Amino acid sequence: MYTNTRFGELLKVLPKNTFKRCVEQHRSDKHNKGFDSWGQLISLMYAQLSGCRSLRELEVSYNSHSAHHYHLGCGPIKRSTLSDANRQRDAGVFESFCQQLMGRAHRRVRNEIKDLLYLLDSTPICLRGRGYEWTQARSMSRIPGLKIHLLYSPDKQLPCDARITASTVEIEKGAKYVFDKGYCDYNWWHQIDQEGAFFVTRLKRNASIRVLKSRSTEGDILSDEVIEFKNKWPGGGRKNNYVKPLRRIVVHREDHVDPLVLVTNLMGVPVEEVAALYKQRWAIELWFKWVKQNLKIKKFLGQSENAVKIQILVALITYLIADLYRQLCGSRRGFYLWLAELKSTLFQRPRLEFEVLKRRRKWKSDFQIHQAQLAL
Repeated sequence: MYTNTRFGELLKVLPKNTFKRCVEQHRSDKHNKGFDSWGQLISLMYAQLSGCRSLRELEVSYNSHSAHHYHLGCGPIKRSTLSDANRQRDAGVFESFCQQLMGRAHRRVRNEIKDLLYLLDSTPICLRGRGYEWTQARSMSRIPGLKIHLLYSPDKQLPCDARITASTVEIEKGAKYVFDKGYCDYNWWHQIDQEGAFFVTRLKRNASIRVLKSRSTEGDILSDEVIEFKNKWPGGGRKNNYVKPLRRIVVHREDHVDPLVLVTNLMGVPVEEVAALYKQRWAIELWFKWVKQNLKIKKFLGQSENAVKIQILVALITYLIADLYRQLCGSRRGFYLWLAELKSTLFQRPRLEFEVLKRRRKWKSDFQIHQAQLAL
């Protein structure tokens, strides 16, 4: 009788029917030639969990477990075939599936948390050197490569939305959005306010504002003011649609010479609470750092734009599935230690090991009872 491995149990959590619908929608298996999207997803998830750093290493490591391929719903892989699939197969199928998984996580956050708080930030994926010349023509910043824009729930430590090289997210009424001044777009702030949501961010030094009212402060809060923008036409034919008053809060920082200047549309919230909301933004910075250290989004198995995007998306898919599997297992360990254990026991059979341990304990108990009877 076959007993499932840890990797097989992990894949059971993965909603295969949802993935099939994504495949049908993008018609990604129309010319698969024996290597379909499912096989590609499983092999790349294995690369994320096992830490394979090249296609050659992935081919040898993955094919060494050929006895388990049938139960995973796939077969052995060839380096050239996987390379072609990463370069040619539409990354949209993995993007759609990743969005479906994050949508489920998002619904869980909305159902379990009443006071919704989202952190919005981006991280650059630096791509330099031979094979990445395509980044030079597309990059608008000093760092050539791509950017991951992420909407993150700090309460559940889950990504709720992700875009590669795009920064638009759907606004939820009543939610709070915390982001850095890299997202300084007054018209987008206006959109958040119009949707009945709230934001906390930093105000740029050159912002042209007029102080309408000052409030009394104490402690580390240097000032609390009601402001409005002076210029309705900042220049370049652009119009500033944000005409309502805003709140500017200046907070002293012990480890910095310059204070922290925050701006928000939370007009009636205590000033300490607004400062605490922005402080939570570090959670998404720590999450980006953790993902880059523990999942494979720094060294890529392919150099084309399509291959890079697929690997980033599969990394997010792996994180979401692993987090859900950990909850179903009821593990009390932190995610880092639990993932380290999972990586080293991918093809172990936990149920079989449990049955062996159970029989050993029963044999030991029976032996002790027998020895006690002989002693009498």
